[in-house]
Amino acid sequence: MNDLIVSFLKGDRRALAKAISIVENDYPQKRELLQRLHCHTGDSYIIGVTGSPGAGKSSLIRSLTKKLRKIGINVGILAVDPSSPFSGGAILGDRIRIQDRIIDEGVFMRSLASRGSMGGLTKNIGGILNVMDAFGYKVLFLETVGVGQSEIDIMNIAHTVLVVLTPAGGDSIQAMKAGIMEIADVFAINKADMPGADKTFIEVSTVLDAGYISSSWRPPLVKTMTVNDMGVDELWQAITTHYSYLKSSGKLKLIVKERLKQEVVSLLVERVKNMVLDALSERHDMEKEITRVLAKEVDPYTLAEQMFNDSFTIVKPV
Repeated sequence: MNDLIVSFLKGDRRALAKAISIVENDYPQKRELLQRLHCHTGDSYIIGVTGSPGAGKSSLIRSLTKKLRKIGINVGILAVDPSSPFSGGAILGDRIRIQDRIIDEGVFMRSLASRGSMGGLTKNIGGILNVMDAFGYKVLFLETVGVGQSEIDIMNIAHTVLVVLTPAGGDSIQAMKAGIMEIADVFAINKADMPGADKTFIEVSTVLDAGYISSSWRPPLVKTMTVNDMGVDELWQAITTHYSYLKSSGKLKLIVKERLKQEVVSLLVERVKNMVLDALSERHDMEKEITRVLAKEVDPYTLAEQMFNDSFTIVKPV
């Protein structure tokens, strides 16, 4: 572990890739790795990018990344893919949807499997973002599987959420139905050369005008076209304006605090879950107890409570 940490802190990208794999796959070294890297975190600006499949999220990230590299900003990109139901790995593997991949030491991209997690994000995403933060990437793009999930975890992770819509397929209406309007800090109406772009822009603007009357932040809308990078400068300006708003309003500290709280709670839940599974593995009467449930001698809730009380003693703090 010492050699890995030393190489990592020297900027070795192979060490970065290995560190991400350790966290993503829950290898035994994960806890020590994240503990030792914690003091090096806290400098990255995390931008969540979500939208319906085919909206052009990856292409938009590519265009923004090219812009940031021109001004010397290092960029990390995490793209969450659906999982294979058999292997648990990303279906698209370590693919690059960004077709003209940016070959640049200042850019690092990694595909991650969602592994069935709700909200479109892998359960270890927080730890992986911490690893990339510690490595020194000033801007981190987090691209999610899509939209419409009942739990949209990206709100608890990203500083700024960019929702990408297109004129096609009634994206604006679907976004309203799915509640996506409520999580967006910035909107991009991508593929603005398509028919209906102006209509989509007006529809979203109307909803925002009605819903953000008393709000201190109204999500800006920017029309974009990644084929010629139209609107990319304006989009980045809108994103950074939101970041400035977060800092000046004090909301950035609240977001960071909430993310840390969620991280601690997640670690506690994982710890308790493992304790329960370990306790169950030592029981030899599981089949017998389940037979009792089948026979309606006991209900699942009562049995679970009995088994928990048999295995654990809860000591309340004084």
